[in-house]
Amino acid sequence: MLPVAIFRHSPTEGPGYFAIFLEHHQIPWRLIAIDEGEPVPATADGFSGLCFMGGPMSVNDPLPWIEPVCALIRDAVARKIPVIGHCLGGQLMSKALGGAVTRNPVKEIGWGEACGESDAVARHWLGDYASQRATIFQWHGETFSIPPGATRLLANDYCANQMFALGPHLGMQCHVEMTPEMISTWCGQWADEAIAVADQPSVQTPAVMRDETAGRLPVMRQLSEQLYSVWIGGLLR
Repeated sequence: MLPVAIFRHSPTEGPGYFAIFLEHHQIPWRLIAIDEGEPVPATADGFSGLCFMGGPMSVNDPLPWIEPVCALIRDAVARKIPVIGHCLGGQLMSKALGGAVTRNPVKEIGWGEACGESDAVARHWLGDYASQRATIFQWHGETFSIPPGATRLLANDYCANQMFALGPHLGMQCHVEMTPEMISTWCGQWADEAIAVADQPSVQTPAVMRDETAGRLPVMRQLSEQLYSVWIGGLLR
């Protein structure tokens, strides 16, 4: 089986639980470290799927790898090679597929909830979470529009577009890939950002995020398992 390519855009925003899930299912994967200057492949034909992780940059920044990544996403979609994106990764997918990325009305940082849609596409991806509330982790200030032909899967009061699907492709604004180690690192690395807007109901302080991890992460892990299980079902084998 060809490997899943996992694109890392920032040293502390690695694949987390997504890689653990792939290994548990004996699916090979290869890390492509964009943050270390590794080039973007010209085509997706050497991979069974593509995964794009988060990052503190914007897809609207004039970075040299943004357009090659968008072109690669379009190539994968044309070849019916499944793509999945987490936060920045979901925004890259939206941009590549005809959507737009703009400032969200508020920042979302920390643990929160979102509600699943109820249509057939949502039921396929979300399973028991369709029409139900799900626990998610957030760290973003921008949001994507739903690209043409895609279906929104998840939304909340602070960010209308939390997740979309287009055939076998899944774009997410939220971070379902988190591990305790990643949460601890982010809370230390970006504490000032969270504290500066902690008066907003959509934001938690680093102390609260850490305190809630033990109770919230196992609940979100069930959503991760649901989404990732559907996604790997579309991989080229």
